[in-house]
Amino acid sequence: MLGPRPNDYHPDHRYTGVLLQDAAFMVTVPNICPEVPALRRNPVFFYFQDNFQRPNPFRPDVVVSIDDAIEKKLDMLDAHVSQVYEWLPWHGERLDQVPKDPAARRKWLATGNYARPVSDALRAELRKWYGAAGDKVRYAEAFEICEYGRRPTDQELKVLFPFFPPK
Repeated sequence: MLGPRPNDYHPDHRYTGVLLQDAAFMVTVPNICPEVPALRRNPVFFYFQDNFQRPNPFRPDVVVSIDDAIEKKLDMLDAHVSQVYEWLPWHGERLDQVPKDPAARRKWLATGNYARPVSDALRAELRKWYGAAGDKVRYAEAFEICEYGRRPTDQELKVLFPFFPPK
């Protein structure tokens, strides 16, 4: 399961993060949902990357290249007009920077926060998973393992993320 951390700025995100933490424990407790047997083995739960620093900063446990999918990601975000071109720019005091023309907006989107090059903070984790090829990754997504769920080994993470290249 993937979700936001419970210290996000948006109430819906925060409460989803709390639900993720609750689920990470409750799925193993018998009789919580009597129609469904409790899981014997706790799944792995992940948080999406964010920039919040309190009460603790995001710590990447897994970083994956999205170089092959960055255009699809931007197309998906482009379809979310009210959020990406209206509400978030208004909130960030940059609504005046958003082009009116749809093609120009899509180009603008590719130059903003959603297509940021990999930060130095993520580069070491990319090297861990991709070896020297991690230095060539331009765009990546990072995930932190929720401590309430199962703590997978690196080998298990390679099964969960089967697109890591062999080293």
